[in-house]
Amino acid sequence: MRSPRTRPAAVLLLASALAAFGLGPAASPAAAATVPVGSGSYSNTRPPGTSGPTTNTGTPTTPKVTAAARNRPVPTNDWWSSLAFQRYGDNPWSTPMYGHPLTYQATANGLDVGYPTSPAIVGDGRQYEYAHKRDLTIGLSGLNSPDTKADDWSDWTVTPLWSDGSRTLRTTIGHGSPFVYAKGTGGNAQVTTAGAPTVFADQGNVLGITVAGHHYALFAPSGSDWNVSGSTVTAGLGGKDYFSVAVLPSTGALSTYAKYAFSFVTDSKATWSYSGGTVRASYTLTTEAQEGSERGTLQALYRHQWLNTSDALTSYTYVSPRGTMKVREAASFSTSQKASAVLPALPKSDGVDTARLRGYLNDVVNASDPFSGASDTYWTGKALGRLAQLVPVAEQIGETGTRDRLIGLLKGKLQEWFTAGGANEFSYDKDWKTLTGYPASYGSDTELNDHHFHYGYYVYAAAIVAQYDPSWAADSAWGGMVKTLVRDTVNPSRTDSSFPFLRGFDVYAGHSWASGHQGFAAGNNQESSSESTNLSAALVLWGSATGDTSLRDLGTFLLTTESESIAQYWFDADEQVFPSSFGHDTVGMVWGSGGAYATWWTANPEEIHGINVLPVTGGSLHLGGEKAAIRRNIAEMERENGGPAVEWRDVLWEFQSFADPASAKSKWDSGNGGYTPEQGESKAHTYHWINTLDTIGAPDASVTGDIPASAVFTKGSTRTYVAHNHGSSARTVTFSDGKTLSVPARSTASGTGSGSQDPDPDPDPDPEPTGNTFQLRGGGVLTTATGGTAGSDTIASAGGTNHDGTPYQPLVYEARGVNGTLTSGAGTTFKLQVDAGTSVGLGQQARISYDLTGDGTFDRTETYNYFATDPVAGWEEYSQARGLKASTGTLGNLKNGTVRLEVWSAIGNGSSKLQTGTDKSVVVIPFS
Repeated sequence: MRSPRTRPAAVLLLASALAAFGLGPAASPAAAATVPVGSGSYSNTRPPGTSGPTTNTGTPTTPKVTAAARNRPVPTNDWWSSLAFQRYGDNPWSTPMYGHPLTYQATANGLDVGYPTSPAIVGDGRQYEYAHKRDLTIGLSGLNSPDTKADDWSDWTVTPLWSDGSRTLRTTIGHGSPFVYAKGTGGNAQVTTAGAPTVFADQGNVLGITVAGHHYALFAPSGSDWNVSGSTVTAGLGGKDYFSVAVLPSTGALSTYAKYAFSFVTDSKATWSYSGGTVRASYTLTTEAQEGSERGTLQALYRHQWLNTSDALTSYTYVSPRGTMKVREAASFSTSQKASAVLPALPKSDGVDTARLRGYLNDVVNASDPFSGASDTYWTGKALGRLAQLVPVAEQIGETGTRDRLIGLLKGKLQEWFTAGGANEFSYDKDWKTLTGYPASYGSDTELNDHHFHYGYYVYAAAIVAQYDPSWAADSAWGGMVKTLVRDTVNPSRTDSSFPFLRGFDVYAGHSWASGHQGFAAGNNQESSSESTNLSAALVLWGSATGDTSLRDLGTFLLTTESESIAQYWFDADEQVFPSSFGHDTVGMVWGSGGAYATWWTANPEEIHGINVLPVTGGSLHLGGEKAAIRRNIAEMERENGGPAVEWRDVLWEFQSFADPASAKSKWDSGNGGYTPEQGESKAHTYHWINTLDTIGAPDASVTGDIPASAVFTKGSTRTYVAHNHGSSARTVTFSDGKTLSVPARSTASGTGSGSQDPDPDPDPDPEPTGNTFQLRGGGVLTTATGGTAGSDTIASAGGTNHDGTPYQPLVYEARGVNGTLTSGAGTTFKLQVDAGTSVGLGQQARISYDLTGDGTFDRTETYNYFATDPVAGWEEYSQARGLKASTGTLGNLKNGTVRLEVWSAIGNGSSKLQTGTDKSVVVIPFS
């Protein structure tokens, strides 16, 4: 063991005091090597022979930021990190960055901007890409900068800076922003296009151009004039220093966008809260008027955002690798979601044989090396997670001795890593302001990759220990080191000078990124979304066990947000994100440019499908919210695999149990004797998991409890309510359907609940009728509310191809949580106001679908014959009178169901409009 260097007693006391409150690391002399944190410590120098961040050639590198940003923690693992992390020594500017809808790349001459709208299928059909392709470059005349540096940043925006000694350019770009805001000195504003632009509007200081089929607006200060010469467009700034460029959804949007052209975004901020089973979040932009007084702006929402907002949206949309983005005309918007469920473990059930489970537990605790030779942060973490999963399971069957042996193993290994100076330790890098575990793996040191993957296991294991031994988790004991790992991965503070805000979690994209440097042509990436949510679930358990509601609520926000993103962007749950030409139902990796049916290390379908499932814990229950997607996922895996899983069969059995517990149990029963568990799994855990869900049913995401550590499961007509009370006194947990559950202190309770709202044995409360007439609202909403504001959404062109009967880039409107009793003999009716303008040969088509129980599977679909519009002014009415073209399934009563309307162009080569916000465009369902 290496002997740690020592420091003066006064410095040690100060560092210890700061760290005990989660405020470290404290400033220390350069010679110091150990920073105490409660009972633990970390080093502020790397172990001999190890590396920190480097270029691809192994040269040490420091953050590429301006002097103004030098003392700020750099948010590595972001969508724009290549601005600050020079991974490739010959590229001091950036690699492509995917802000969506725009894409960017810094070069010597300024900022290349693109708007990719057509996906390419590459890699033998295994990847779809909306790859960055330059439409234009925003710069200054004569600009030739030797590098680009990050000058400022906020939650989802960044400001790169160029300077060549004579000219200086700053641009602000961000997720969801259709604008690039520029400030420059030393030259005229200059926009260089990839080809000669077509001018569609010239208003002096406002110029509308079309490049490569994409429409852009250029805005110079009032009194200026844009000059077009070939592919170079310039404007004098008239003593001012600002101009902006926007990508337009259509040429007709120019006047709306011009309104906000000089309302420059200066800050972006997300806030969140948790209460009573609901997570709410707000996303706010701060703006500064460069001229005039307008302070509003436009921002495009991703699918996971607009599905969960009730805020008004415009009819403007953009194409993106994450599906349609919808535009809001305001500086902020809010979302609201049911919180994702978390449990320390599945509850005790009659389906688990105690003697058999005891035998499986003994196989684990009596192994010669319970950690299977793990030495680096990742594989040690996997082993910690495997053991931590079994602690509550052992307690359930009265095996307190086994429980305590497991806790002892967890404590010993965590304390070994949480103490500097040994074979394993954490080391702080003051330049990159990050904590790296050594031995490192998978670029967690040289590239700052995957810290959230690795450290999530440590936090999860610590949370299980804290559940049984709160004193061990105190800040003055080992909790301070746990919090330091949290601060490295998902620090909730924007004012912490030692670690960046949230590091890898992209609050606007709704998920984490894995690469620390983002040095790829396809942008950043994340493979194992489930290991990302493992950290979030661990925060829920840690915060609950230690009474830290702030960290508990952070974990709930992160888990709930990312679970929706996983459903949409990894599993394409609504089948509205992946391009129709991409022949897969899931991706193993999400990239800035798209997604790939792949992993970093193998093309084996089992790993491709399983990498976004493991580790399976009580924090994985959110996966059960999209049962139809799970069924498609498993079916595709077996097709690609040539049969059921062989290598990762336990992980994939557990995944299937979220939708079809009986099928998963059948596979376990026939194959449990002769397989080797995945390295983060054990037969004890898999047996307990599969047999418990077979007994109590799959997770039911439609009902939530009023504490994060609660969940509901449904089998047939029976619901089982489960909650864990981390507190020191008994409490009653209330669920959203009115049922309650009494939970003793420091215990898990389960049952059918009390305080039922219905007199019959059906666990679903008798549904209150929702109403049967739904108006359309911008943003994809069907609502029974009246008094809307008239508007319209654009129906995309059929592109000259026949799409009769098959939705093609449809407008999608949904109402969720719909209740009603089927009216015998009645059918669906609708009237939709459509307008083709002056286009000829267009036909709009509608499909109406019913998910009767809200489980993600549509039980009835009705596709109607298309409506041939006329090229006359004004709205025309399309109704069910056109006749039913095709239907599948049958109708029944709606209980917390979903009604979906899809409208698309079946034929033609032009776009059209669909009226929203009035009682003239409605869907009437046959329910009372």
